[in-house]
Amino acid sequence: MITIGIGCGADAAKVLRSAEETATADLRIRCYCCPGAADGFSAGPFVELTVCPAPCRRIIDDLLAGTIDGAVRGTLPANETLRYLKKACSVDRLERIALLETVDHQLFFLAPVGVDEGWTIPEKISLINDGRELARRFGIPEKTAVLSGGRLGDIGRHPVVDKTIADAEEIAQRTGAVHKEILIEDAVKDCGLIIAPDGISGNLIFRTLTFLGHGTGHGAPVVNISPVFVDSSRASAGYGGSLRLAAALALGKKP
Repeated sequence: MITIGIGCGADAAKVLRSAEETATADLRIRCYCCPGAADGFSAGPFVELTVCPAPCRRIIDDLLAGTIDGAVRGTLPANETLRYLKKACSVDRLERIALLETVDHQLFFLAPVGVDEGWTIPEKISLINDGRELARRFGIPEKTAVLSGGRLGDIGRHPVVDKTIADAEEIAQRTGAVHKEILIEDAVKDCGLIIAPDGISGNLIFRTLTFLGHGTGHGAPVVNISPVFVDSSRASAGYGGSLRLAAALALGKKP
């Protein structure tokens, strides 16, 4: 049996509904709420409520204490929750890799997806190594596409574009990835891991696919910490995918 915690901040009903729809005898779900957030909600047999004044901290404290096997941010505020997660895990930054699904059900991992992530060549190489491991575990192709700000023929048009192309070429050479230039539409056809030029463009790809392109975001595991923590967007329609993703990762850590 696995217990996954999920944060229940704004739009509590959406989180609670996802918990009820996803929980089973083998997958227990604990919702972390502020007082009053879950008033009127009657939890089913496999859903628990933890009502506390600081759910952002409590869910992470319980995760590190082993009270729960994994955690999903749910609708807790990003800045406060992720800041406390960094402090609690003694890391100076978080590296997230998002599992995305196109409208025609093509699955792939995408990184970086945080605006402050993946700005250097070493950071991108680290994301590739961790992303390939995730892809292997979930049966998604390990073939990796590194994107840049233009085609090779665009060199000379702008120094920023030139640098993204040079960086992508170096990363591809050092990791065995393929530099797909700016052609994400081709990359997704046969690559299970896509590396964006930087955290801003990665975040835009994620938001465009999921909120405008009718795709689905299944959450973004944090890969540079030991506990299982899946980040999620408060704008998501539901959290079943993120809860199942966290459960699968937690099962992989069990002896």
